[in-house]
Amino acid sequence: MLVGYARVSTSEQETRMQRDALRAAGVRRIFEEKGSGVGPRPELHRALASLQPGDVLVVWKLDRLARSLKQLWDVVDRVKARGAGFRSLTEPIDTSSPLGEFVLAVLGALARRRSLNAR
Repeated sequence: MLVGYARVSTSEQETRMQRDALRAAGVRRIFEEKGSGVGPRPELHRALASLQPGDVLVVWKLDRLARSLKQLWDVVDRVKARGAGFRSLTEPIDTSSPLGEFVLAVLGALARRRSLNAR
């Protein structure tokens, strides 16, 4: 099953664009969160806890999932520990292969660099 996670940074923002993209990709169960990526994220924890072997956690974009490379790898490690995969709709990621993990590391580093430059 495809399990989606959508997050916006403030309560004034909407997850509609992310939800629409996730649904278009075939995701039927979506966990949504409004709040900073640095605080507690109960919906992310619920999404991770819901994963079963063979499921895939799908996000619209890497920076919706993690604010740092370390956080990204921590989440991906939790996904793998549940026997599930990870996919981003806007970045070419397939965590089932070493090459896919390499791409994930590179894109995660670029996302972090972008977020640091935006400050």
